[in-house]
Amino acid sequence: MTLTADTKSDATAGAVAERVRKIRERQDTGVSRAEGWRRRGPLLPALIFMIAVTQVPFLFTLYYSLLSWNLVRPGSRQFIGLDNYVAVVKDSQFWSVAGNTVILIVGVVLISALFGLLIALLLDRAFRGRGAVRTLLITPFLITPVAGALIWKTTILDPNNGILNWVLSLVGLGPVDWIGQFPLTMVMVELIWQWTPFMMLLILAGLTSMPRDQLEAGRVDGATAFQLFRELTLPHLRRFIELGVVLGAVYLVNTFDAIFMMTQGGPGVASANLPFYIYQRAFLGFDMGQAAAMGVVVVIFTMIIASFALRLIFKSFSGKEEAA
Repeated sequence: MTLTADTKSDATAGAVAERVRKIRERQDTGVSRAEGWRRRGPLLPALIFMIAVTQVPFLFTLYYSLLSWNLVRPGSRQFIGLDNYVAVVKDSQFWSVAGNTVILIVGVVLISALFGLLIALLLDRAFRGRGAVRTLLITPFLITPVAGALIWKTTILDPNNGILNWVLSLVGLGPVDWIGQFPLTMVMVELIWQWTPFMMLLILAGLTSMPRDQLEAGRVDGATAFQLFRELTLPHLRRFIELGVVLGAVYLVNTFDAIFMMTQGGPGVASANLPFYIYQRAFLGFDMGQAAAMGVVVVIFTMIIASFALRLIFKSFSGKEEAA
């Protein structure tokens, strides 16, 4: 018996040694590297396309930002270095519009996440017609942004024929020019209406993945509904909420259609954000150099903030996986 066990042990050790030798031979001959390129090969067309449609235009924008170039002045195209960036820093309207952008992003993302959380908690219960209710609540996110902004402007917020003023007239309140008096707020309301379903879907997915035995154990121990939400549900949903906030913020930085359709950035620049202000400078003021410099500044700040936020989210997800 001892001889047989020793023989099996030697055979196993020999097999392991042979496998290690083959792996080293593959590494030495470069086969593993070829295998790696074979696996990455199908991704190369997507990588080339991404570089062509994002990085190449950005390089052109960076080049234009170093020029003095006004489309209505022939022969004005000349190299001026960093003067456009100095002009952007000194532009008070640029910083005012940057403030509008921060207010819009923070307000829309936080309120949408809060409403999405409340609706997801309600939909995480069994009731008759839950599937139909979910479908109806998702609808605003499926509507084309331009169409959604136009519906809010002409159907809901119109000072003469809008639904909101009609409802107010039933209780004796006079008509209000909502867009004229509260332009940035009304744009935020429309974006909240559009982005709440997205937050709801992410949070609802998190609720679906939550182990029910933990909640049942908490109820058996006598925990209240609020205590269960605070100690179990909310920590589990944290990474889903963070992901929704980051994705929403990155997308809302580029908001253009709602502002263009509802307010045209006015009055003045009261409701303009950075993309719309860059559009005004480029295609209404025809100053391509300064518009390009503004675009570069916005892209750099967006990349810094997005990279920091994504790092926090990935750290949160990896921490959850290690704990599991």
